[in-house]
Amino acid sequence: MKDYDVAVVGGGAAGLSAALVLLRARRTVVVVDAGGPRNAPAAHLHGFLSRDGMAPRDLLAAGRAEVSGYGGRLIDGTVVGVKPGFHIWLAGASPLRARRILVATGLRDELPDVPGVRERWGRDLLHCPYCHGYEVRDRPLGVLGGTPEAVQHALLVRQWSPDVILFPHTGAVGPEQHEHLNARGVRIVEGTVARLVVDNDQLQGVELDGGTVIARAAVFVRPRFVPNADLLTGLGCAVDETGWVVHDPAGRTSVAGVWVAGNAADPRAQVISAAGQGSAAAIALNADLVDEDVKRAVAGHRAGPAAAAPALPSG
Repeated sequence: MKDYDVAVVGGGAAGLSAALVLLRARRTVVVVDAGGPRNAPAAHLHGFLSRDGMAPRDLLAAGRAEVSGYGGRLIDGTVVGVKPGFHIWLAGASPLRARRILVATGLRDELPDVPGVRERWGRDLLHCPYCHGYEVRDRPLGVLGGTPEAVQHALLVRQWSPDVILFPHTGAVGPEQHEHLNARGVRIVEGTVARLVVDNDQLQGVELDGGTVIARAAVFVRPRFVPNADLLTGLGCAVDETGWVVHDPAGRTSVAGVWVAGNAADPRAQVISAAGQGSAAAIALNADLVDEDVKRAVAGHRAGPAAAAPALPSG
């Protein structure tokens, strides 16, 4: 069983950033990544200073190269179990052991069950206007409802185009919300959405149950965010009333030695902020390891060289 100072589960922006900081702190680090990043369908990422417009896969490739260059181990695989200690079992690979574990497994987006939504996800069926709004600015846009946040999402999308239609779908729009939408020039088209109309691999519009098609160049939707937190909850980490793991600003959970960063901790974290969370967690995590190293060294010093127990590898 190979021993490490830190095992990072999840090789996205948060996990790779954490690994990079820890490796530069001369810690031994392994990153286990199951693949399938959340932003894989997107052609470009935006709002990341110096990386604006970069393909998400290229950012991850560059990050993996940097981590590997500092001696980090990268494992393409799935963690199937973790027990205190931390003993980590992988699907089809040898188990690992680490002094600390950082979980950066992200989240999954639960989308409305409307034909075309999943197929166009990340292309012209979009979630984040800060990520994709500029690319569809001033074009006819739609916002697909069905969630309580749809109205607020439509008001936000209005920042990028004067031609925005809210399709409440299965949701309801109250009188005050009607007033806000009308005041901002956001139109409301009632009726259940039957499908997204696509032709030539491009979104053409939104079709209602009655067959009416409303032309739109892109549609935004607010999905339901579900954390990939099975490892965290399996280790006994406390969760809040919404199901998200409780953690301090640096990512420390309620279980000693277990840390979290990125979308597994914060559903609203974009790529750049997820990377920052990974860095912050790594710095705090290394400080925690330093404290442990000092305690072990003091105990060994007091007991004498012959009684000093070997520790797991450290920088």
